[in-house]
Amino acid sequence: MALESFIYGYIVREEVFPDQDTIFEEGKYGDWIYIVMEGKVKITKRTSKGVLTINTLGEGSVLGELPFLRRTRRTASVIADGQAKLGLLDKDRLEKEYEALPPQLKSLVTTTVLRLEEATTKVSELAAS
Repeated sequence: MALESFIYGYIVREEVFPDQDTIFEEGKYGDWIYIVMEGKVKITKRTSKGVLTINTLGEGSVLGELPFLRRTRRTASVIADGQAKLGLLDKDRLEKEYEALPPQLKSLVTTTVLRLEEATTKVSELAAS
């Protein structure tokens, strides 16, 4: 997925993570949102059988949207898969724009993100069994 040009206006800082560096950990608090600018990251989740890699994401992928929307702990860990350059998105600007959305659209966005979380959890449990 290519990085859309408009997203550069939301990036407040760029960070480079070396191979195998943890970007954020499952179960920890944090409501910042990243976008992958270069490289790849692994999404991992703890299961009854140990840590499971559930996906590898590349350029244009957004990370951290669920804690941003729900003010919850991280539901997965993100680890650099090779060197990865990520952009930290402007949380204040995103919050203002999100709050300005009509209630129906906010509900649609939240429902979609929650459905993704539910599917990720089910797939992780299935893969671990």
